[in-house]
Amino acid sequence: MSAEEARTPLVYLIAGEASGDVLAAGLMRSLKRMTGGNVRFAGVGGKLMREEGLESLFPISEMAVMGVFEILPHAPKLLRRIRQTVTDILSKQPDILVTVDSKAFSLRVQKRLNKLRAKGGAVDFPLVHMVAPTVWAWRPGRAKTISRFLDRLLVLFPFEPPYFEEHGLKTVFVGHPASVQPQGDGSRLRARAQIPPRAPVLGVLPGSRPGEVRRLMPAFTDTVRRLTARYPDLRILVPTVSGVAEEVRDAVKDWPGKPVVLEGEAEKYDAFDAMNVALAASGTVTLELALAGVPTVVAYKVSPLSAPIGRRLVNLDSVVLANRILGRVVQPFFLQENCTPQALTVAAARMFDDTRARADCAAAARDLREELSTGAVSPSDTAAMAVAEAAGIARR
Repeated sequence: MSAEEARTPLVYLIAGEASGDVLAAGLMRSLKRMTGGNVRFAGVGGKLMREEGLESLFPISEMAVMGVFEILPHAPKLLRRIRQTVTDILSKQPDILVTVDSKAFSLRVQKRLNKLRAKGGAVDFPLVHMVAPTVWAWRPGRAKTISRFLDRLLVLFPFEPPYFEEHGLKTVFVGHPASVQPQGDGSRLRARAQIPPRAPVLGVLPGSRPGEVRRLMPAFTDTVRRLTARYPDLRILVPTVSGVAEEVRDAVKDWPGKPVVLEGEAEKYDAFDAMNVALAASGTVTLELALAGVPTVVAYKVSPLSAPIGRRLVNLDSVVLANRILGRVVQPFFLQENCTPQALTVAAARMFDDTRARADCAAAARDLREELSTGAVSPSDTAAMAVAEAAGIARR
């Protein structure tokens, strides 16, 4: 490392899945702009972070697991990667560590570093996490636990800070990036995909993790077949992410409705604008669909072994983000044994046939945008300012 590089602040970032990759890449862009490029990055990330200049320590696909029993088979590799990451952080001695979501991995790294610091180890940099654990949906005791080993928490929802501030953790609401998501061009996408202007369009979004896709695709496949029988002109758009794109393409290749699989952010927003109704796995994308005003049916399945534990621990009224934020049912939710092709078909057909559905969703989108915004400053810039302050990085 040259002397000039040694004087340039180093931000160590960890993001372990597609949504975290988006958030961290936006943070990187804002930090580069804010410092006039006087910042370096290291860590673990995906395609978007690599495009911003990160050389990932290992592929983030290895961390895309969730659920108690889904994690267990991956535990040995996960633990090796945690040890490798902690060693890399200690060797690089960054000005700050920022982990983004992927809590099964990220918070274990943070906890180990905090333990080392307590024993006098060389951890002289702030430990920051972005995207709070959903303590308002399940296991509220986690708020106290993570407050013991983090220095700062950046949250995406305005109702989250009190859960953590109660335990002395400095918490900053930075806004949700979906609140400033671009408006897509549905007409352009329809023309490119050769979809007639008046043809009804169903968006199908089966998740960003391999396990989600495998569990939901049987029900989604049957639902698509039922809906195309009901609406003969129905066309199908399937936005996805690179980590599961091949699996998704293979799953939809025999679907009716001439399915078009799309990758990339621009394609996704164009697809949102082209959709009349969406069928989506529970997750961040349901909030993006709500903000785009797309009537959406939300579905989810976990492994049969994880389901009983989840039912005892999860507040099901809080799972769908748009419903939780607005305090009303904007998107109907079907979980586990209720996630059947018949139930999904009835809910989606109701949205296709109800002329008020899109108007109601447009009103919900306006309300959501107001709730999730931090005003004139974008969420990425707000997060970058918080990170720069915590790390003592000079801003231009």
